[in-house]
Amino acid sequence: MNKLNYLFNKKNKNILCIYFTAGYPKIDSTEKILRILQDLRVDLVEVGIPYSDPLADGGVIQNSNKISLKNGMNVSLLFHQFHAIKKYINIPIILMGYFNQIYQFGEKKFLKKCKESGISGLIIPDLPSDLFVNKYQVLFKEYSLSMIFLITPNTSYERILSLSKLTSGFLYLVSSNSITGNKNHFGSEQILFFQRIKKLPIKIPKLIGFGISDKKSFQTVCKYSNGGIIGSNFIQSIDEKQLEKSIKSYINSII
Repeated sequence: MNKLNYLFNKKNKNILCIYFTAGYPKIDSTEKILRILQDLRVDLVEVGIPYSDPLADGGVIQNSNKISLKNGMNVSLLFHQFHAIKKYINIPIILMGYFNQIYQFGEKKFLKKCKESGISGLIIPDLPSDLFVNKYQVLFKEYSLSMIFLITPNTSYERILSLSKLTSGFLYLVSSNSITGNKNHFGSEQILFFQRIKKLPIKIPKLIGFGISDKKSFQTVCKYSNGGIIGSNFIQSIDEKQLEKSIKSYINSII
């Protein structure tokens, strides 16, 4: 059992997942941020692999990707950093990246490095589910990695049920069809989406992301799922000169 599955076995509500981009704001910030978040008892961390053309990300995360790449972050360096801090970080870490990054690195090599570096799961938004099943599902099992699929308000009932059976760890509910960081409240359509998913016969845990910006919106998603994922708003809160103080202040404002 990897750390992600262990987390959901012992805790099933109010899960706080924080997203940030590796190598932002500085090339060596990844370890520092992980240590701070762990000390603050954040449940789960999603680390983004910087990419030149992120599909669904708004300006805040796009900018953090740009700065990280300028800092010199890449996949090999990120694995090196993770491996170096593996014995110090106990909270589950999932990586968010795009298929081309994994393909260029070498798919099997990438998954092997994930296991060796203490990574619990992956989010690959542009990996088709049928390709995952036909080519990569066996490898994910071999390396004890969770594959986390995303659903949106436009995802059909049949596909939601199908993806809920393929995903492991948790099912990622994208709160809207917009990009990350685009809203600071949930409208009636989003609430209806949350309610609809909550009623479905899905046993896998569910986390809601996109649009969570404060304690109120975090508490809202926790009513309809096992917890929430905060990315853009967290990244905006980071003060490079007062890293620990700014992160501590932000997390304490959410939980």
